[in-house]
Amino acid sequence: MKQVGIIGTAALLLLLGTTVPAWAQKGKQNQKQNKSDKQEAKGQAKAAKEEYKEEKKELKARLSQQRQQQLITEQQRRVILYRQYLDNKHLAAQQYSARLQQEKRMANYRFHQDYLARIHQQQLALQRSYDYNSDPYFYTPSSYRYSRGGSYYETNEYGANMLREAVNNGYAEGYRAGQADQQDRWASDYQNSYAYQDANYGYDGYYVNQADYNYYFREGFDRGYQDGYNSRTQFGQDLNGSRSILGGILTQILNLQSLR
Repeated sequence: MKQVGIIGTAALLLLLGTTVPAWAQKGKQNQKQNKSDKQEAKGQAKAAKEEYKEEKKELKARLSQQRQQQLITEQQRRVILYRQYLDNKHLAAQQYSARLQQEKRMANYRFHQDYLARIHQQQLALQRSYDYNSDPYFYTPSSYRYSRGGSYYETNEYGANMLREAVNNGYAEGYRAGQADQQDRWASDYQNSYAYQDANYGYDGYYVNQADYNYYFREGFDRGYQDGYNSRTQFGQDLNGSRSILGGILTQILNLQSLR
């Protein structure tokens, strides 16, 4: 004689055409919720484990305390020299302003005054205190190499970003200078511009040497001036009123080589 299997209460009620009671449905929902909670907890544990691995990897990759302090000392010296440079530029800036007025180059005069005003804001910013220990630049190893004047230099992502800004700032300022000369009906001559000779807009004295920043600023300025003077966008683009050099040209100028 065959044995009759025992079926669950909920299943029996279904067979009898009776509605499953709320407590039975709630039991199933609780099972699903428990399963979901376990999966979520498992996912969180995995994410925490991966984050811990990344933190260990980052700590391992950090520069030594000795190297960090060396970079901070070099940085502090660089800021002092940059402050002195800016202090000594006032006379040359005033003489250039007077010359523009004598030559009745009013569009360029307005551009020059605006440039000086923004440089002055940078000068004020240098007087504020700076927390070197919380700046990741000083404990992040070099990841790029670049060449200038036949010599090779190394920097990390923060320094590389500063070099990119130098080119883009140079392009934007060059474009304005070119427009000003064109409006003044002045012969094209980007090297005669005070902004080109100064080449410090956007530089705050940090991450890269002033000479490196000046060099790449002028590379961008040259191309921006040509576009501005000729009312074109051969080397750059206008994104929501902000001018920047084209990515491909930026890559060619910097020629950053990854060390990893």
